[in-house]
Amino acid sequence: MKRRAWLLWVAAVAPAFAQQAGVEANTATRADLESVPGLGPALVQRLIAARPFADWADLMKRVPGIRSASARKLSGAGLRVGGQPYAG
Repeated sequence: MKRRAWLLWVAAVAPAFAQQAGVEANTATRADLESVPGLGPALVQRLIAARPFADWADLMKRVPGIRSASARKLSGAGLRVGGQPYAG
């Protein structure tokens, strides 16, 4: 019974931990990237083609369509580069 309760708890809190961790731009699948609000198929394709990124500045320099304002929004929606949110 304790095991079952523990499994139910894990199933309930796992999505919260996953969202907190974010979606890593360098390793995420196409589907994971497209799940980030603000990332459509065309932008996801440009991200994937330009990977890997050293940091947010590198991503913004090499991916047309992502500048400071959009980086801030994407970071707020869960996108991460090297595990880090956008700090600009």
